[in-house]
Amino acid sequence: MIEPKEIKVLDKNAEYYGTSTLELMENAGKNTAEVIIKKINPQKNCKILFLCGTGNNGGDGFVAARYLSKKYMVTVFLTGKPEEIKTKISKENYQKLKECNVTRYTINHLKKLDKILNENEIIIDAMLGIGLSGQLREPYRTIVNKINQLKNKTIISIDIPTGLGTDVSIKPKFTVTFHDIKKGMNQKNSGEIIISDIGIPKKAVEYVGPGELVTYYPKPRKESHKGENGRLLVVGGGPYYGAPALSSFAAQRTGVDLVYIATPKKVARAITSYSPLLIKPLRLAKEIAKKSPTLIVKELKNEEILVPEDVEVIEKLISKTDALLIGPGLGNNTQTQQAVKRIIKIFKKNKKPMIIDADAIKVMGEEPDVIKNSQTVITPHSGEFKELTGIKLSNDLDERKKHVQNWAKKLGIVIVLKWPVDIISDGKTTKLN
Repeated sequence: MIEPKEIKVLDKNAEYYGTSTLELMENAGKNTAEVIIKKINPQKNCKILFLCGTGNNGGDGFVAARYLSKKYMVTVFLTGKPEEIKTKISKENYQKLKECNVTRYTINHLKKLDKILNENEIIIDAMLGIGLSGQLREPYRTIVNKINQLKNKTIISIDIPTGLGTDVSIKPKFTVTFHDIKKGMNQKNSGEIIISDIGIPKKAVEYVGPGELVTYYPKPRKESHKGENGRLLVVGGGPYYGAPALSSFAAQRTGVDLVYIATPKKVARAITSYSPLLIKPLRLAKEIAKKSPTLIVKELKNEEILVPEDVEVIEKLISKTDALLIGPGLGNNTQTQQAVKRIIKIFKKNKKPMIIDADAIKVMGEEPDVIKNSQTVITPHSGEFKELTGIKLSNDLDERKKHVQNWAKKLGIVIVLKWPVDIISDGKTTKLN
């Protein structure tokens, strides 16, 4: 079973790995037509009606209608206007219907819909797919109710029944769905579910790609104020100066617009020289700090390392930040390890997301339950994974995946195992990078 958002990810990744959305739509429509012929075996003069929306679900319907029009009497009713079709590939497939023996209607003919429905024996629902949010709106609500009141008709949905998950939805005899069952589908609301392979490449499923970035990464609003696109606290630095600064720059590149770096004094002095975007409010004019910084360096009490006395200062930053990154460049000093444990416990108690990296992971090896069932991502390499779990990983990819997934599930967190092929798992889904 797959989440609707993950389908968007797969479409994008499929294109990246060489299979275009146009090909996927062609395969979806062709496979649907083949399933209908095999399952129903319509008579030669059978009349088939497609109700197609203006999105890609409708595009799948246009393709299926084209294939079935070679054998049967096919009608397509577009639940919008041709100029409202949303994607280029759906428009292309709608235009191809002009070359086929297909009768076409649009939403302008809504008053004729009762007559059209009664004239056809098989009704194909290709109106709305996985993109629906909220309750079903008009004209779909009226159309769905009309279809559900029909007697002695065979009703089929493409991918998912229109309105699935709302108070009004199509009740099909069967649904031809693609790649995998979508979340929420069952025999009661979707009829018999037939899964069709439309040629999504294996790598698009197994590997992270552009789809994750486009689908899951939030896009900063141009009119937003400082901090509205995420406020991150980075706790790092000690023996290694550059790590917390590089982590902060990376956060900024992914859209976070306000980053606090809590770091020992010597490190703070070094990293404030890296960029004019790094401002140390204690040393520079407070007015400048208010107006322009996106990265703010907070000097801790000790000159060289994170110590337990710093925890109080860091705790005060919790209310100012949305998430924590802890570990880059910290080192393994005993005092630092004590401070790390306390900071992680405080953030977990406040139910704030954490990324635990590098030296901070080693601390968790002594007490892994500290992060259990929290909003946490840990990023170990093989050695750190062994310190956390006691398991020495082999070079066999499948075996590594198994161990990462098992421990992610056991701890209730996300694990990103760093390797030439990174392994990412939340215990349920595992992907490679």
